[in-house]
Amino acid sequence: MLFKVESYSKSKEENYFLLIKQLRSLLEGETNQVANLSNASALLNQFLDRINWVGFYILDDNGELVLGPFQGLPACVRIPLGKGVCGTAAESMATIRVPDVHQFPGHIACDAASRSEIVVPILKDGEVLGVLDIDSPELNRFDDTDEKMLEEFVKVLSQYL
Repeated sequence: MLFKVESYSKSKEENYFLLIKQLRSLLEGETNQVANLSNASALLNQFLDRINWVGFYILDDNGELVLGPFQGLPACVRIPLGKGVCGTAAESMATIRVPDVHQFPGHIACDAASRSEIVVPILKDGEVLGVLDIDSPELNRFDDTDEKMLEEFVKVLSQYL
C-alpha cells in the first residue's frame, strides 16, 4: 500500500523506512535500469506530498546528465556537470538542498512553478551514475529528515542499477 508521507500515522522517518522497504520489494530481482528508475520515481511521486517533479538524470559517456525516468511536467533533457543544482550535486558528489531555487546561482529553471529543490547524487563504487532530483512549488519544502532518508533511498536504489 502506498501512502503520502504526512498522511500516515507514524513519524516522518518511520514512513521513509516503510518507503525504502517498498522500494526493495519493487526492485528485488529486476536488473533493468530504466524499469527500476521508473518504479522508483513513481514510488516517490506517490509518497511525497507538496512536490511538482521527481525523477532522475543519468550521467552519459560525454559527461552530461541526461533526463531519465520521471514524474511531472516535461523537463530539461541535458545538464552539463557543474551547471544548475543537478550538475553541481553530481560534480561534487554531495546532496544539495535548496530552500529557494531563485537564490541558487546558475539555477536551471525547467518548471517555473518550482521554488525549492533537493538533488541527491547516485553513487556506486565511488562513481556518479546520476542524480535524483525533486522539486517543490513551496519554499523550503525539504528538511534534514528528507535529506537523510532520500540519501538512504538512493543508496538502496543504487544496488539495483
